Amino acid sequence: MAHTDRARQRASYQDLLAVPDHLVAEILDGELYTTPRPTPRHADASSGLGGALRGPFDRGRGGPGGWRILFEPELHLGTEGDIVVPDLAGWRRERLPYLPDESFFRLAPGWVCEVISPSTAAMDRVKKLSIYGRERVSHVWFADPIARTLEALRLESGRWTIVGTWSGSATVRAEPFEALEIDLTLLWEEPPAEQ
Repeated sequence: MAHTDRARQRASYQDLLAVPDHLVAEILDGELYTTPRPTPRHADASSGLGGALRGPFDRGRGGPGGWRILFEPELHLGTEGDIVVPDLAGWRRERLPYLPDESFFRLAPGWVCEVISPSTAAMDRVKKLSIYGRERVSHVWFADPIARTLEALRLESGRWTIVGTWSGSATVRAEPFEALEIDLTLLWEEPPAEQ
């Protein structure tokens, strides 16, 4: 994770737009952060989870529906000028009945998932989680494809509560998508057998 040397000067949207396309750029607490595009394990975990949720929840195919679930949406949150790009985000359709015409969202989602990697773990768990709490995102998940863990948090009275942690090949029901069992092997491969 790299950030600008201009720590004292607040980063602007123009600074973010100047970042090369091969990097993900975010503005957190006024600072510009750039990270490499996701690794294959990271992309596989995000795609696996997004695929498991989008069918039944976003499109209502064989499930409860009622959500919009998107990959890497750009969120412009709060009056602080934070620009956050979670790996996955979901809005209840009654809160977001139509997609905006802008290339970003001003409305905070009800759920986000950050896929943890060594280069983003501290940023995801500290800076971004703080922003999500301030903006009243009610559920945050952390998926770690290296440790093969999923952690679900709920915002209660302004504080984060862990509502569940799972690992390996578990099958889970996690808020706010507890209507569906999720097989964690959709997020990561089994490690190779010891020889």
